Amino acid sequence: MNKIIAKIPEHLRVYEQIREMILFGTLVPGQPVTIQGLIDEVGAGMTPVREALRRLTSEGALTALGNRRISVPVLEPAQLEEIAFVRLSIEPRLAFLAAKKADNGLIDRLQVTDSLLNEAISKGDIEGYLLHNYTFHFQLYDHAEAQVLNAIAGSLWLRIGPSMRVVCGRVGTHNLPDQHDKIIEGLRAKDPEHVRQAMVGDLRQGLDQVELDLGAPPAPQRD
Repeated sequence: MNKIIAKIPEHLRVYEQIREMILFGTLVPGQPVTIQGLIDEVGAGMTPVREALRRLTSEGALTALGNRRISVPVLEPAQLEEIAFVRLSIEPRLAFLAAKKADNGLIDRLQVTDSLLNEAISKGDIEGYLLHNYTFHFQLYDHAEAQVLNAIAGSLWLRIGPSMRVVCGRVGTHNLPDQHDKIIEGLRAKDPEHVRQAMVGDLRQGLDQVELDLGAPPAPQRD
């Protein structure tokens, strides 16, 4: 367990733990899970687990099925089209704002994370790929200091994360390219517009993979 999560209050620890299970695809879309099973999985009592499930359901990350069962929703093509539109609006803006404030410390952290990501890709480590890809993006987004946009981005990643895990399982990590090198290049050059455009390209690559898997229409084009 993450050492940081272990130190926070019980209800928040449980929320973060189940959130990570959704985000990184431990909970498979459409597969029913019992509340008791989750209680056993996270090693917590009924009350904090129920509180976490209520919160995650309100965020659209879970669906209540009745009989004390929940499920990660199966992403539909129409929903993915909406998610793609919002992500392509918000996340490049976050990258742009972060680039305007970027310092060498941020760039160094991103470089380390991207190296770990590349290592996971080379090993075919799906869990590592998802974790380090998420970490890279939100290390950058957090630097933008735009709380509203960041919160929206986080909720959208919760909705698409499980489907990314399915895609990784089918196509493998080697077929999931990114544009992180271009993002870091733009940060070093102190060129926020370069970073924004690189983020647009990076997001489209990932969205295209999910769209192909779902048989959805192409992602909306935003420049």
